[in-house]
Amino acid sequence: MPLTSRCTRLLARFRLSPDVLQAHCASAASRSAVPRQGGGPLYEFRTYQIHPDRCSAFLKLTDEKIHLRTAHSELIGYWSVEYGALNQVFHIWKYESFGQRAAVRAALARDERWIQEYVSRAIPMLARQDNQVASLLPWSRICAPPHHGGAFELASFRIRPGGAGLLGAALRDGLEEPRRAHLVAAFHSDVGQLDTVYALRWFESADERRPAESDTAVLHSLAHVESRENKVLFPCSFSPLK
Repeated sequence: MPLTSRCTRLLARFRLSPDVLQAHCASAASRSAVPRQGGGPLYEFRTYQIHPDRCSAFLKLTDEKIHLRTAHSELIGYWSVEYGALNQVFHIWKYESFGQRAAVRAALARDERWIQEYVSRAIPMLARQDNQVASLLPWSRICAPPHHGGAFELASFRIRPGGAGLLGAALRDGLEEPRRAHLVAAFHSDVGQLDTVYALRWFESADERRPAESDTAVLHSLAHVESRENKVLFPCSFSPLK
């Protein structure tokens, strides 16, 4: 289908603003030449709800025993949730495939030290465990913050089905708002809450996030976002991303 006809159909279907349509059409050809990253690494998002009176004990235990877990697969980051939820930790693990993840989980089940020294002690401290699987957006890479410290934000954007690719440069430029925010990575959902884009950003402080949020909210592309949610996170001492 000719590119102009494709863009016309997109305009009719999604009611794209002229600015967003122009950005999409200008980059559509180059994006179509980039292979989809469906075969690329997987990133498992794990969220644990901790019993309120056990948070300190859980984090202390995890700090002491996390090396038993990272011996099996790569930890990207581990955070405590400060705003947007209470008594939660959020962590991201990288796998090359679902097969690798299955092999890692099987190895962990056979790791007696991991089971005895960590799992048996940690499970009673948890009220709930949730996970989702995501992949990096084609234009995104994991980029560590410029220095340690500061605050992270995990923002989720629920997109109309199939709309993640339409956001293109408009969403990217807004998330990478250079005056205040550092975009660590942008993901799209693979398993869990589908049609969702996740943005992990870093700020010098939680206060610096507020004006950056205002900048993101006025993006033309957000007209195609059905809902948004975010959490402000602080990295644990053992987190690779700080």
